[in-house]
Order: sequence, then C-alpha cells, then structure tokens
Amino acid sequence: MDNNMEERLLSSEADSTSNLKGRIWDESKKMWRVAFPAILTRVTSYGMLVVTQSFVGHISQLDLSGYALMLNVIIRFVNGILLGMSSATETLCGQAFGAKQYHMMGIYLQRSWIVDLVVATILSPILIFATPLFKLLGQEDDIAIAAGNFSLWLLPILYSFVFSMTIQMYLQAQLKNMIIGWLSASSFVLHVLLSWIFVIKLNLGIPGAMGALIISSWSMIIGEFIYIFGGWCPQTWSGFSKAAFSDILPVVKLSISSGFMLCLELWYNAIILLLAGYLKNASVAISAFSICLNINAWEFMIALGFLSGSCVRVSNELGRGNAKAAKFSIKVVLSTSIFIGVFFWILCLVFGHDIAYLFTSDEEVVEMVSSLSVLLAFSILLNSVQSVLTGVAIGGGWQAVVAIVNLGCYYVVGIPLGVLLAYVADLSVRGMWIGMLCGVGAQTLVLMYMTWRIDWDDQVKKASVRLNRWSLKSPEESNQSTLQA
Repeated sequence: MDNNMEERLLSSEADSTSNLKGRIWDESKKMWRVAFPAILTRVTSYGMLVVTQSFVGHISQLDLSGYALMLNVIIRFVNGILLGMSSATETLCGQAFGAKQYHMMGIYLQRSWIVDLVVATILSPILIFATPLFKLLGQEDDIAIAAGNFSLWLLPILYSFVFSMTIQMYLQAQLKNMIIGWLSASSFVLHVLLSWIFVIKLNLGIPGAMGALIISSWSMIIGEFIYIFGGWCPQTWSGFSKAAFSDILPVVKLSISSGFMLCLELWYNAIILLLAGYLKNASVAISAFSICLNINAWEFMIALGFLSGSCVRVSNELGRGNAKAAKFSIKVVLSTSIFIGVFFWILCLVFGHDIAYLFTSDEEVVEMVSSLSVLLAFSILLNSVQSVLTGVAIGGGWQAVVAIVNLGCYYVVGIPLGVLLAYVADLSVRGMWIGMLCGVGAQTLVLMYMTWRIDWDDQVKKASVRLNRWSLKSPEESNQSTLQA
C-alpha cells in the first residue's frame, strides 16, 4: 500500500514538473514572439543614432561633444516624452487585443497620432533654440554652438518618433511586430551605407551624417505605412475615422501619466550628463560619459525588448481576464532578461578598456571610459530587471503610480547623491554614476515590491472597466443594430 502511494506521488511530481516545463516553454514562445522583433527594432533604431555618433566622432572631438550633448540631453528629453506618451497606445492596444476588441486598436493608434503630433510641435522650439538653451544652462560656449549645428537637422527625427513609436506598439500588441524588426534592420544597413558614402567618400561632414540619419529613419516609417494601409492589418485597421477625435481627453490623461513616468527615467541620464558639463575638463568628461551612456543605452534597447514582451503579455492576459497567466508571464520574462543581463555584464567587465575605440581615438577619453567600465557593467545588469518591471507597469496601466516612484528614487535619491559624491567627495564622473546607480537600484526594489504585492484579480477588473468605458461599436455591430432597428 505504501509502495503504491509512493509511486503515485512520484508520478504526480513528474507530471507536475513536465507540466511546468511545458508552461514555461509555451510562455517563452509567446514572449519571444514579441521580444525578439522588439529587440531587433530598438537595437537597430538606436543603433542608427550611435552609428551617426561614431562617424561624427571621427570628424572632430568638439563635434562629438556637441552631438553627444544633443543626443543625450535634447533628444533624450523629447524622446522620453513621446515614448512615454506612446506607451498609452501600448496599454490600450494590448488590452483591447486581449479582449478581442480589434476594431478599437486602429482608433487608439489614430488618437495617439493626434496627441503626439501636437506634443512634438510644442517641443520643437527646444531643438530650434538649442544653442542659447545650453548657454543658459551654463555649458561652455564652443560646445553649445557645436550642439546647435545639429539641432535643425534633428527636427525631422523628432517627428519620426511620433509614428515609429506608436506604430510599433500598435503592431506588437497584435503580435505583428516582426515586420517592424525587418524594416528597422534594413534601415540600419541603409544608414551605415549612406553614412559611409556621405561622410567618408563624399566628405560632406555634419550634413552628410545627419542627412543619412533622416533618410534612413523615414524609410522605415514609409514601410510601416505601406504595411498598415496596404491591408495587412484587416481586423484592426479599417481606415481613418472621426471616432479618433472622440473620447480623446481620457487618452490624453493616460498619455500624460505615461509620458511623465518614462521621461523621468530617460531624463535622469540626461541630467547626469548635463551636470558633467560643469566638471573640470568638461569636453573629455562629456565625451567619455556619453560613450558609456550610449553603450548602456544600446544594451538597454535589448532590455526594452523584454519591456515590450512583459507589457504585451501582461496587457493581453489582463484583457482576457486571466490574472494567473499574467503573473506567470512576469516570472518567465524576468528570468530570461536577467540571464541575458548577466551575459552582457560579464562582456562589459572583460572588454571594458577596448569599447571606447569604437567611438573615438582620443586616448584621454578612452582612459576615462575604461575607468567607468565597472559602473557601466552594473548599470547593464540593473537594466535587465528594471525594464521588465516597467513593462509590467505599462501593461497594467499603473503609469501614474510609477511616475511618483521614479520622481522619488531618481530625483530625491539618485541626483542629489550623485552631485554630493562628484563635487563634495571629489569623485567626478564616477561619483555621478554611483549616485545614478543608487537611484535605479531604489526604483527597482520599489517596483519589485509593487509587483509582488499587487492584487492581480483587481487589475483584471480595472482593465475591463477601462476597455468598456472607451470602447465603441465595431462597424459590423453598428450595421447589425441599424438592420434590427
């Protein structure tokens, strides 16, 4: 009798283990279906900005500092706002797809275009008046003027963000973002080729580098328009609709809280870089710190792929009303992201001294980058956790709460501590970065606690209320109602 019971227990444990492996495998396939194209898209899209920096860096060190200031302060600033506001599209489209309200996804996309185009236009004077703005902030005149040489060239890039971000979130919510991955990868290859031709062969300098960036960025967006308008999204795109202008205020509110959440995060590094401009030997400090931030940001694009994976999986399952599946997806995505983060952490520790040569041949800058490589490695490791938890927050629609968390951790803890270590403890750029890491670490711990303690059944109810409040009848339902009347 005891032997039979023991055999049944062993058999039950084996079935349970086999079932768990099957669930992990199924969830991993669903996650990678979103995460891989998102990683490919984000790495290549950001890669175009980094490739441009590499070509600019071989023009002159001053131009490198000017471009770095524009990229890491102004572009990060406007990109943070637009990416954050676009994450409202990610929440709404993901939950609508899970609830099978497919017709609403095209309307949410159009609403996001309206909101983001208005915001981009409001932000455009920041680029136009970049030089006086940097002078007002106390940057050295020659660096501020060098930054201004890039400002007008970046206006088309500002408006490209409106469409590239929202379309990516719209397509990935319905598991069709592989097309964006291929378009982005093709644009990256085109950008490298055009940059080489314009800058190296034709010796066009800054106009050549920026012209290549504009052409490559918009070529991807044109491809996305062709895909959507050409009939490859029949369930979710039925043409432009006046409904996009209705109920736009709730979308604006969610977009603002989303924008506030993410831009606080992306501005964080920009402010740290801006403060580096007040240190001794500012040109070297900015160049070295910006190279490290760009390497960190490039790897962060991989982490953002997992952000998209966690966001889509959580929002889809909340839209379906399945709280347990949402929790399980978080565990799978987080485990995968941490594993990859550890891999890049090791790479950065091993090759920390040689990375800078990809961007500059200035030995002083190279040495400073090498001295920051350990901090860079731990930043990369934190990315793998923090990004997934941020994706969970977007998928659940908690943007307003996380915005408050970011404000406290980054601007009450991180920046003051960084300034104290840099100027009082005389640790220079290293002090800045240690403070930055402390802020990110604090935010990660708070988000982990929130994710662990949240009532997921309650999140399902909130998602259902949100979708029902903003939902409109599909064309088929409207026609059926007319016929019955």
